Amino acid sequence: MASLVKSLRILSDPTRLRLLLLLADEELTVAELQDILGMGQSRISASLALLKREALVNDRRVGKNIFYSARVGALGSVGPVLEAAREELPEAQRDRTALGLALRKRKDLAAGYFNKLAGKFGRTYIPGRSWQALAHSLLRLMPPMVIADLGAGEGTLSQLLAGSAKKVIAIDSSEKMVEFGTNLALENKLHNLEYRLGDIETPPIDDASVDLALFSQALHHAASPQTAVNAAHRILRPGGRIVILDLVSHSYEQARELYAHVWLGFSEVELHEMLQEAGFSEIDVRVVAREKQAPNFQTVLATAVRMR
Repeated sequence: MASLVKSLRILSDPTRLRLLLLLADEELTVAELQDILGMGQSRISASLALLKREALVNDRRVGKNIFYSARVGALGSVGPVLEAAREELPEAQRDRTALGLALRKRKDLAAGYFNKLAGKFGRTYIPGRSWQALAHSLLRLMPPMVIADLGAGEGTLSQLLAGSAKKVIAIDSSEKMVEFGTNLALENKLHNLEYRLGDIETPPIDDASVDLALFSQALHHAASPQTAVNAAHRILRPGGRIVILDLVSHSYEQARELYAHVWLGFSEVELHEMLQEAGFSEIDVRVVAREKQAPNFQTVLATAVRMR
C-alpha cells in the first residue's frame, strides 16, 4: 500500500502524469518528449528520474539514445488513474496528436533522403535544369481545378497556377497588390485568373465553390488563423483540399517589423489542431525545408481534405 501511495503522490504532478500517459503508449527518448510536450530537457529529465525511482518507468540505451517506457508491471495499480487522466486531463488529446507526429518523424526516412537530395540539386550546372523549370513541369500535371490563392500578394504563384487551372481566384487585402496583379494578368492574357480584394478570414468566395484552398506563407498574417482555416473549409467543395505552407514556430521577433508577421510561425501540432477543429480529415503535417542561414527558418507543409 505504501508503494501505491507513493505512486499516486508522484502522479499528482500534471507533467509526470502526462509523461506516464505517453510512455504507456510508446517508448520515447527525452528529445522526443521535449518535442511532444514543448518543455525543457531538465524538467523532463527530472520528472523521468522520479518516475524511474518509483519503478513506474524503465529505460534502455540504444547507441547514443536512451529510450523510456512505462513499466508494464507497475501500470496495473495506477491504471484507473491513467484512464481517468486520458479523459479529464486538458492536455491529453493534444499530447496524443503530438505523439503521432513524433512517431511519423521517426519513421520518415524518405524525408531525410530528399533533404539531402535537395541540397545537391543545382549544385552542379546542367543546361536547362532549374527549380523554375521543374515547378512549371509539375504544375502542368495538375488536373483542371478551381483554386483559391488566399493571401496571394502580387500573385506570382497564382499566375503559375493559372497555366493549368480551370480558374484561380487570388485574394489579398492590399488594394495595390490586387491592382498590380490584375494588370499583370491582363498583360499576360490570363483570363482564368481573377484578383479580388478581401481578407483571408472572410474571403469573398461562394461556399463550396473551389477545389483547392491555398495559403502560401500567408496564414501567419491572419489576426485569427483558426478563422482563416474555417473559412477555407467553407469555400471548399466536398473532396476539396487545403494546402498550407508556412513557417515552423520560431523566435525571430524581427519578423514582425521586417515582414509584418502577426504570428511567429506555427508548430506541427498547432496546424493539425486547427485543421481538425475546422472539420478537415486526412490531415498530414510535416516539415519540408530548413534554411541553413540564420535565423534558420523551417517550412511546414500541411494538407487535409474536406469530406463533407
